[in-house]
Amino acid sequence: MDAPYHRLLVADFPACYGFYRAVLTPLTGAVPVKGSPDGPYATWDLDGRAVLSLFDRGLLAAAVGTTALPAEPAAATQDGAVLVFRVEDVGQAFDLCLRHGGRPVVGPTDRPDWGPGLRTAHLRDPEGRLIELQSY
Repeated sequence: MDAPYHRLLVADFPACYGFYRAVLTPLTGAVPVKGSPDGPYATWDLDGRAVLSLFDRGLLAAAVGTTALPAEPAAATQDGAVLVFRVEDVGQAFDLCLRHGGRPVVGPTDRPDWGPGLRTAHLRDPEGRLIELQSY
């Protein structure tokens, strides 16, 4: 049995696939094992275990009967989740993500109040999901 992993529900499959295809291997070592920019599903594994997958949001909404509900909140809200990647060099990882469609939130920053030697950067993927890059 695979350990739990994250499945992101995406509306713009080609943009999200391109972003994660470009950044997941350098950031985590995970390699693509299934999928294409056409969707509706893609997955990346590390050492034979799933790390992250993408799934077309509309297909899952149809499967669980929620197509009549809004896909996004009516008003801006605080983030409810963050994808965290531990990396060797936060600055290099941040630049890599920005080159492939990530949008900056907070650049590389030392966070001694969060933990000794901790450095983070925050960005958003092509659909606005918050990502934290960290090293310590």
